[in-house]
Amino acid sequence: MAELKYTIIKNKTQYKAYCSILENLVLSGANNKAIKDEIDLLTLLIEKWDAAHNSLHEVDPVTLLRSFMEEQQLKATDLVELLGVSKGYVSEILNYKKGMSKEVIRKLAARFKVSHEAFNRVYALKTAITIPDNTQTVILRKKKLAMG
Repeated sequence: MAELKYTIIKNKTQYKAYCSILENLVLSGANNKAIKDEIDLLTLLIEKWDAAHNSLHEVDPVTLLRSFMEEQQLKATDLVELLGVSKGYVSEILNYKKGMSKEVIRKLAARFKVSHEAFNRVYALKTAITIPDNTQTVILRKKKLAMG
């Protein structure tokens, strides 16, 4: 029995080696069936490893977005242009005051080349708590009483 050229990825070293091989095959521009099959197989093995070992699913979407912004040296104003939304909306997203719309999720996933699921997950929003002003309430009641 012939030895397999590729096996299931078992460690980070093997993962990096397969990524390098895949990159070289893709850049070679070879167009024969055997090379295309090899590219498909390596892609499948790498995607399987990524799905099992990807830490994107451990981070909430806003933290993930902030890390991508830091990594690529983007500012909130860059997101305004990228997403086609207001500065206020971007600020509210980054400060956990508003969730991301489907359109924003789609654009972020495309820009940072990750699955939509990376941004389309539940996370806690900060809600403003307003405490009623008892003084004002009392004054309003007095006015109502005086009028009645």
